[in-house]
Amino acid sequence: MLKANKKKICIVVSSLGKGGAERSSGLLSQMLYNTGYDVHVVSVLNDIEFPFKGELLNLGELKDLNDTSYGRWQRLRILKAYLKTHNFDYIIDNRTRIGFIKEYVISQFIFNPKKTIYCVRSYNVNLYINPNRFLGKLIYSNAYKIVGVSKLIAHKIKEDYGLNNVTSIYNAININTETAETEVSENYILFFGRLDDDVKNISLLLDGYSKSNLPSQNIKLKILGDGKDLESLKSKTEDLNLTSSVEFLGYNPNPTIVVKSALFTVLTSKYEGFPRAIIESLALGTPVISVDCKSGPNEIIQNNHNGLLIENYNSDALAIAINRLFEDKDLYLHCKQNSKSSVSHFSQENIAAQWRTILK
Repeated sequence: MLKANKKKICIVVSSLGKGGAERSSGLLSQMLYNTGYDVHVVSVLNDIEFPFKGELLNLGELKDLNDTSYGRWQRLRILKAYLKTHNFDYIIDNRTRIGFIKEYVISQFIFNPKKTIYCVRSYNVNLYINPNRFLGKLIYSNAYKIVGVSKLIAHKIKEDYGLNNVTSIYNAININTETAETEVSENYILFFGRLDDDVKNISLLLDGYSKSNLPSQNIKLKILGDGKDLESLKSKTEDLNLTSSVEFLGYNPNPTIVVKSALFTVLTSKYEGFPRAIIESLALGTPVISVDCKSGPNEIIQNNHNGLLIENYNSDALAIAINRLFEDKDLYLHCKQNSKSSVSHFSQENIAAQWRTILK
């Protein structure tokens, strides 16, 4: 039962579907709800896929009915009235935020700046804060907090904008590591995530895999996910003569068994925020090879301890790492044995405690 003196939290999200940032937003609602907060979730888009807890205001349903300028104005009015009615103690804004005028209106007239926490979930900070230093400071300098999901993101915001209200809180692990489902009895390595080559750089993964010894050893590369570059990646696979070695699995909202059964997973992104793919893989006892992109991997992976951290944009280095983790059994077993314990500090209990600290 909800307590009468419980603090009220409103989490604003672009959606609750498809991506890691969206999954993290849903998990945040669950953690805060389970901690004892009165949680409300506002979704801009009508895409509700991931689990969440609390009361939902789905503005996306209204957007689907009327996406004209008048419809957008009406949704802003509804949001403002909703926030006023519930008088939230804090608003946590998880949206990507673009367009200075729109964001200025929302931040200063729809939200209460002194009660608003802005999350930045990518090293591409421009997705969240106006790239102009003056305009960025104008909107966000009077916010209660800006939370980066990695230490490097928080540092970048402080350096680029000169803001002092910045901290970092990592994403939490949100998988059932005690799943009883049967593992797949097949040797393969795995990529799982959004098929957006401009960000995830799966082309680099295909190049590195093609140069490795794994195709000749009949060790497949499985690619789990969907996105705008699916067909172009399939074409690249054909060009590399890898059609019999690379398997595209499609999107799976619950990839636990596929991840747990992999020899290891690989991440080759151009940039990240704090990649769920790495912490979820390690939590399942599956080592990781990752490029040292900004940001996240080098705050999770301890090289030669729970995986391998390598130079980015280097397919030869990737091929060497793939061969090494597959062929050096002592190294592989060492990394596998350390995987779960290496991410224990990303537990929901630990991350929820950090959120409680700033939700005074």
